[in-house]
Amino acid sequence: MPDTIFSKIIAGEIPCHRVYEDEHVLAFLDIGPLSEGHTLVIPKEPAVTLGELSDEAGAALGRVLPRVCRAVAQATGCADYNVVQSNGRGANQEVMHVHFHIIPKPDPEQGLVVSWRAGEIDHGAGADLAKKIASHVA
Repeated sequence: MPDTIFSKIIAGEIPCHRVYEDEHVLAFLDIGPLSEGHTLVIPKEPAVTLGELSDEAGAALGRVLPRVCRAVAQATGCADYNVVQSNGRGANQEVMHVHFHIIPKPDPEQGLVVSWRAGEIDHGAGADLAKKIASHVA
């Protein structure tokens, strides 16, 4: 696991504006926010991608994310928000430590702007792919 800004924040070497912390998870304000209240939620367990996390760390994130989302929405008065998580440089991950962005969307001009170019599924190929993926779920 590379040494990252997040590992330094977890170790207390770099300060942050904490909004939540327990033995497995830390949440803090992003220093380059897309909108007011932009919050990062990270596991304390070192892992680059979500698939590398232990089940325990993943469960801890799953328990905390809804609570932090509710808190961000209540504190900012913004009911709409995006939750974004990227895995690997090719997926636009910049800090090589698992992290979730909670990004309030107060209006169309603020927060995350997404361009989604949806395709169409080939149902035959989709059925085969679903079986293949399912066979790898442990």
